Amino acid sequence: MADTNKQFDEVTSKCRQIFVDKMQDYGASWRIFRLRGISDQLYIKVKNIRQRQETGVSLVGDDIEENLRAIVNYGVTAIIQDRKGFSDGVDISNEEALKLYDKVLHEAKELMLRKNHDYGEAWREMSKEGIVDMIMAKIIRIKTILEHGGTTIASEGIEGNYFDIINYAIFDLIHYEN
Repeated sequence: MADTNKQFDEVTSKCRQIFVDKMQDYGASWRIFRLRGISDQLYIKVKNIRQRQETGVSLVGDDIEENLRAIVNYGVTAIIQDRKGFSDGVDISNEEALKLYDKVLHEAKELMLRKNHDYGEAWREMSKEGIVDMIMAKIIRIKTILEHGGTTIASEGIEGNYFDIINYAIFDLIHYEN
């Protein structure tokens, strides 16, 4: 588990740097996204990864690891948006956005540590394709929940699915880096 803790930090440090760099370029322009829009972005990224895994070819040069990092960052912003609601413009500073990002990523790590304890790090035995399929399933679940007005009867809600997407993407990144 100590390796996972360290690997999680290494992977998320790269994701965080991308978030910081994009904040320099665009500010918190992502605040305008509604959950359906973010879910669509996640879907596009996962669809691209699955296509690349199946064909081995990308005509525009999309990199699987770049897409996985984007999935982590979209997942984090989705949770922030779910908690704060969307805005019609940039309504927070880069500093506040980064604090919110760090808080969500910390929560994702805590959840990962608890689940890894209970599941014995089963993700290490999963294929890269299986992990991406789980991410796709979670996105489809979120889209269905949103179509039902955000309510669930017998399953975890939207936020739990976003946290799982973040952690699965991180697990896949760990696979790629090893």
